[in-house]
Amino acid sequence: MHEHGFAGSARLSQPTNGFRHEALFYAGEESFLVGTVPFVRDAVVGGEPIMVAVADHRARAIAGELNGGAGHVRFVDMPALGVNPARIIPAWQAFVNEHAGGGKPLRGIGEPAWPGRSAAELVECRRHEMLLNRVFGAAQSPFWLLCPYDTEGLDPGVVAGARCTHPFVAEGGVAAASDAYLEPDLAPGPFEGRLPPPSEVARELAFGSDQVRAVRKLVAAEAAEAGLDSVLRADLTVAVSELATNSVIHGGGGGTVRLWREPGVLVCEVSDAGRLEDPLLGRRRPPARRARGRGLWLVNHLCDLVQIRSSAAGTVIRLHMRLA
Repeated sequence: MHEHGFAGSARLSQPTNGFRHEALFYAGEESFLVGTVPFVRDAVVGGEPIMVAVADHRARAIAGELNGGAGHVRFVDMPALGVNPARIIPAWQAFVNEHAGGGKPLRGIGEPAWPGRSAAELVECRRHEMLLNRVFGAAQSPFWLLCPYDTEGLDPGVVAGARCTHPFVAEGGVAAASDAYLEPDLAPGPFEGRLPPPSEVARELAFGSDQVRAVRKLVAAEAAEAGLDSVLRADLTVAVSELATNSVIHGGGGGTVRLWREPGVLVCEVSDAGRLEDPLLGRRRPPARRARGRGLWLVNHLCDLVQIRSSAAGTVIRLHMRLA
């Protein structure tokens, strides 16, 4: 076993209250372990609940350094959980809720941005990181979330973005406040901005209340032609049907659906004249007995990536399904 740790006393200790959101910049597997193993080991020794959401091979490497203490850690496969970054906050919220009132500080490690992610996924990862500060920033119970960023494998722009979304940054064994961090009130909202145009001509259909069935038929046909299997075709069709129905009810009576392909992905976009305001829409688990308000939650769990942009000009929701 190797003994890993930060040098000196520059490493800041667990906060006594509130949310500490910290980016860990590392280069290579050894650097990853140096930055994460002591953090996990301290939680195990102190009896602090901890959830570690990283790729399986990273989880095994951390567990191998804990001298039998891995049973006290909840390991989650981040590539499975976070394929759509909108699914990550509900998992952290469930972890925090589970241990609320337990009298112990909480810790977490989450690596939502990893090499190999598409550009669209990385954009949504950054929005996810910004939204974490809104969700947990007012928390009174101590919760320390460490987010590793691979400085060798990720584009420098992604690493620079992490400085803006994390109040604290750890690199080279030193943790300090980020001089680039944007407070939630100053950071762009999760629905702000525009999505890039399609890379090819899209199939398009304007719809109203009488055309929702036609929307479903179009999506199912395009999904089959793109090679999605029957399960994924059904998932995408249900997701688009939910959005189209919402457009009819809440988006001005109808909207437009467009479909096209990006490299390795089938993209389906639904736009309408409505506007979304709640930044946690689709990221907060709906009450079990509540029939309404479940549409975007369902969409986020059916699709590989969901991008939402909304303003006074209307709302655009773009769904991505990976092709084999």
